Amino acid sequence: MKLKTDKMIAEKKDGVGWLTFNNPDRRNAVSLEMWEAIGTVMDDYSQDPDVRCCVMTGAGDKAFVSGADISQFKEKRNDAEAAAEYDRVSSDSRLKLGEFEKPLIAMIRGYCLGGGLGVAMSADFRIASEDSQFGIPAARLGIAYTFENVQRLASLVGPSFAKEILITGRRLAAAEAYQIGLINRVVPVDALAATVQEFTDAITENAPLSMRASKLTVAEILKDKEDRDYDMIDGLKKACFDSKDYQEGREAFMAKRKPQFTGT
Repeated sequence: MKLKTDKMIAEKKDGVGWLTFNNPDRRNAVSLEMWEAIGTVMDDYSQDPDVRCCVMTGAGDKAFVSGADISQFKEKRNDAEAAAEYDRVSSDSRLKLGEFEKPLIAMIRGYCLGGGLGVAMSADFRIASEDSQFGIPAARLGIAYTFENVQRLASLVGPSFAKEILITGRRLAAAEAYQIGLINRVVPVDALAATVQEFTDAITENAPLSMRASKLTVAEILKDKEDRDYDMIDGLKKACFDSKDYQEGREAFMAKRKPQFTGT
């Protein structure tokens, strides 16, 4: 996999696909080229059976992602047509993050703001260090946050806190973000890597079809009742029971050994 920019780094190690926002001089603000790279990486990780999960993180110790690279707005979003193209590319990559069927983890240190929080909210788990800060400054820039991101925010923290975050534009410390359900864990800085590894170790040892079924079923639960695909959910359950992994899980349990799942 070859990316057109060095501002995104993709690495695979021990069943984990790493996606690093590599723009520390701008606190990992996301450029149009970075959005394009995100889509390429997620396509590759989706199709690679050896990648059991993905961890997103930011380079350096100042930020996960501080938002969009506003320095590009004059050139890349200078009118409605240019803004529409920018939105098309970024929306496509956001969709690929949101529809990634494997576990997706955001490993957060420092600033996680605006579009950066949107990226983090696309993850299944958000694990943050104590020095992290969260917020959406849309009201300070005169822009509107997308429906999908507002919907995700409200589903995590509820409508009242979502409105507070959006309308005041204030920043939340990690402890408050954890308290309202915006993040899953808040840990000391020196424990962040180890905590994320606990998640990835558990994930890489578990059955891929079972984890996929759980993730997709939760996604259906969050939809309106009339929009849920109950046949798909039933198909996921049947696929698990018909899988070699189900047989392996049973045999490993009876033999009191660790199962070796293959995703088949």
